[in-house]
Amino acid sequence: MVWLSQLFDTLLLTMRDVVPIATILFGFQLGVLKRPIANWKTVVLGFVYVILGLSFFLVGLELALFPIGENLANQLTSPSILHPDGSAGPYLWQDYFWVYVFAAAIGFSTTIAEPSLIAVAIKANEVSGGTISTQGLRISVAIGVAFGISLGCFRIVVGDPIHYYIMAGYVVVVIQTFFAPKSIIPLAYDSGGVTTSTVTVPLVAALGLGLASNVEGRNPLIDGFGLIAFASLFPIIAVMSYAQIVAWLDKRRDKLADDATETVTVEEQTTTNQASIADIETNRSVKE
Repeated sequence: MVWLSQLFDTLLLTMRDVVPIATILFGFQLGVLKRPIANWKTVVLGFVYVILGLSFFLVGLELALFPIGENLANQLTSPSILHPDGSAGPYLWQDYFWVYVFAAAIGFSTTIAEPSLIAVAIKANEVSGGTISTQGLRISVAIGVAFGISLGCFRIVVGDPIHYYIMAGYVVVVIQTFFAPKSIIPLAYDSGGVTTSTVTVPLVAALGLGLASNVEGRNPLIDGFGLIAFASLFPIIAVMSYAQIVAWLDKRRDKLADDATETVTVEEQTTTNQASIADIETNRSVKE
């Protein structure tokens, strides 16, 4: 069967990619550090799982996710969707509303399922002692990717040069870097990179190429690529924005707690003063 042949070819390609990594790791462990590999049977079994898992995953992308993404891009740009009333062109950027919605939805869902992002979020939660929420980081990155891909589809539709968007985005990143909490900045920059991995890239690339092929006047080679850059840029902005919002909420909560403490202290002092005045008046009455 065709899919079995494709699975075998993908398995060989995956082994070709993973074996050099294993060779470097084992080579440094045994040749440079000269230390034995602890639980080497488990380590080898883990590499076998990685090869098999990646192979099945890549075949699944080729057979299911990639064609579905491209077909949906083609269908969402069909005249029946753009102009349901049956009228002819020209097509305006507003007519591609469902393309933007689909781009945002596919960007959010693929980022949530991204294995590399899950790994980074778990490690960030561990080293921060729970300060950085695993789900909060994943959702903020996913929102950034969703917005970025949707904006990238808008750029393809209107035909604007991509460098204007990228330069404006990085200006925002530089400004945010001065005001965001210092502990989140390296993680935010890494979050932009982990989104461009095995799940997100195939679907986003298929969406961009399908959209550029169906929008009149667009060149798939020039306009079809570039969505990955948006998917890498806007998560940085989203994560730093998330950190800034959390820091602002913490300061606001601390301020409210301090105000409440000061109010209680003033009330206690007032009560004490009133009690002292009452005692003085009582003593005066007794003496009289």
